Amino acid sequence: MSILHGEKKTVLVAEDDSDIAGVIIAYLERDKFAVIHAADGEKAIRMAEQYQPDFIILDIKMPKKDGWQVLMELRQTTDVPIMMLTAMDTDADKIQALKTGADDFLVKPFNPEELVARVHVILKRSQQYHARENLKLYKTRNIEINKITHQVYVGPMKMDLSTDLTSTEFKILMHLIRYPQRVFSREEIMNSCMPEGNACDRTVDSHVSKLRKKIQQAGIVNVPECVRGFGYRLGD
Repeated sequence: MSILHGEKKTVLVAEDDSDIAGVIIAYLERDKFAVIHAADGEKAIRMAEQYQPDFIILDIKMPKKDGWQVLMELRQTTDVPIMMLTAMDTDADKIQALKTGADDFLVKPFNPEELVARVHVILKRSQQYHARENLKLYKTRNIEINKITHQVYVGPMKMDLSTDLTSTEFKILMHLIRYPQRVFSREEIMNSCMPEGNACDRTVDSHVSKLRKKIQQAGIVNVPECVRGFGYRLGD
């Protein structure tokens, strides 16, 4: 939670175009958000560290440090939701944003009401995710994991895979089930589930493939699901 405005949600708007920033700020404040503004990448990083906003809207083209640099630096220390803004409507930019850890991607020109609506949706999703962090029992439609006992039950017959999964496979499954609909990049999975190894994309693919085969034993097909160009998700 932001340390600047208490219970009021704070949004950091990192945008060097004063006209665009002014419109975003006006619409966010109309929806009762507290807003702080950074006109360059270096200031955005400083303000994010100082004020710990609940949400960041980050333009890609900014002076001193561009949005990509800011996103990569912030993702080393925080999981605050981040929406990227760009004037370039290319699949490459969208894929890069999501793979680097952005939560959303919006192309200019945009409808400011849509932007605010997306902020609300992503914040709600983020709050649900963090609430799940404190759970002992995680469930989707087909998988149930006890975080304390490491028991894993899969499928309608609740097949017990507890002793079948390797430590890494369990970590991956545990990581994905916290937020079943979110697509996690291979890099995120590596950093969270294999931080001490010399892992690479192929290593992640290998572990997920073996995990998928074991889950298939219980009659559940294509779980975890591969989202081409992005990464993996568990799904409901």
